[in-house]
Amino acid sequence: MKKWIYGGALLVIVLSILYNFMGGINPANYREEIMESREDTDRFMRFSEESPFITAGVSLDSLKYYEPDLTYRIAARFTPVEKRDIVPLGTNDGKKEEYLSYGYAEFNLDGNSERLLILENIDEEKLFIPFGDATSGDDTYGAGRYLDVEHGGSATIILDFNKAYNPYCAYVDSYSCPLPPPQNLLKGAIRAGEKNYH
Repeated sequence: MKKWIYGGALLVIVLSILYNFMGGINPANYREEIMESREDTDRFMRFSEESPFITAGVSLDSLKYYEPDLTYRIAARFTPVEKRDIVPLGTNDGKKEEYLSYGYAEFNLDGNSERLLILENIDEEKLFIPFGDATSGDDTYGAGRYLDVEHGGSATIILDFNKAYNPYCAYVDSYSCPLPPPQNLLKGAIRAGEKNYH
């Protein structure tokens, strides 16, 4: 009987350590949250009049994703830019779109020191990171993916690559999408978030 009690207590301690190590996130709840979000996205893509698939008359069963992995939910070090400059981004169809520089997110992953430029959409006042990585052109869209982020003014910023998504031009060629700037091409592989549609 005592062995069962000690075993149960040990399990509670181990789970508590894991819970704290992951920043107070329950892995099961987190996975459920990510999967529900993906189901919502799939419904939007299949049925909304604003969906690129509906607009182009293309049928869709579901998008493809990596399995949720807390390894890719990263608390990165945030550094604001010294001056908020206009950053022109090239698009897949040879045009230019302008964004505001906001700051840098720095982190280590798989032995690589990485740094990403965070941009602000001038019209919508939202922060996002267009990026490419070692999976681009293989498991994921060759022209890179996007990650929406929020920042409350602290010295850290959460980069949850499980929420990385494809630009619309990954599905339909007629869409114009900004491409990642050269400094946002990561050395390592981000095996998280949305995969290639095709």
